[in-house]
Amino acid sequence: MTPRHDSEPDPGTGSGLVWERPEPPERRTPGPLSRALIVGAAVELADADGLEGVSIRRVAAVLEVGPMRLYGYVETKAELLELMVDAVYAEIAPGPHEAPPPAGPREWREELRTLAGRHRAAVLRHEWFIELLGGRPHLGPNALAAREAALAVLWGVPGFAGRPTLVQQAAGVFHAYLAGRLRVEVAQRRAERADGRSNHDWQVAMGPYVMRVLAAGRHPTIAEVMRSADHLTPGESFAAGLEMVLDGIAAQAC
Repeated sequence: MTPRHDSEPDPGTGSGLVWERPEPPERRTPGPLSRALIVGAAVELADADGLEGVSIRRVAAVLEVGPMRLYGYVETKAELLELMVDAVYAEIAPGPHEAPPPAGPREWREELRTLAGRHRAAVLRHEWFIELLGGRPHLGPNALAAREAALAVLWGVPGFAGRPTLVQQAAGVFHAYLAGRLRVEVAQRRAERADGRSNHDWQVAMGPYVMRVLAAGRHPTIAEVMRSADHLTPGESFAAGLEMVLDGIAAQAC
């Protein structure tokens, strides 16, 4: 088998999908290797240096093996990224040993809040993860488990059961909010690190300029909002926006 280059886009098409392709037989020399070890090393590199820090060669160097050995487990960098995404989804999807929802009417809003909170926590642990969302759906086992969890909750919303299109649309809105809001939060965190100033310090520094602009009276709505709105933490802002999404879903269920 001829290995593909890191930049090739289609994961798992050469020898079957990576989710269905068996790993090579175990070898104890020159050292044990597995997809789990490869993905773990790649995730650590991405957490430290971003996605630009991940390559087959760098992962091989971390594991102290030759790059060619890795191609028996992952054929492309695209496959590696897909496996990394699924590893993060394992932190989001409810585990197999978690207690199922209680019988009777489901507290769907609280369940979606829990899923959203797990999503946010995973993204803040692995900021690179948000960069890989928004394209084609991820179909790894953990990604599917996370999607199943959200769809199952929405299927239990009063008035939604038996209406798959409505459930799918609600799920799309829910996940679009998570991706968009968390992309903004990650961008703000990165800006703080790059600038060396907290968001509060940046606002203080920009304050005199903003006040001079608003004093001209050309932006009265901005001026009123800035004067009157509460200043929320990122977590509070995330939660407040989520409630708007949940209110919208509830309105569709009427």
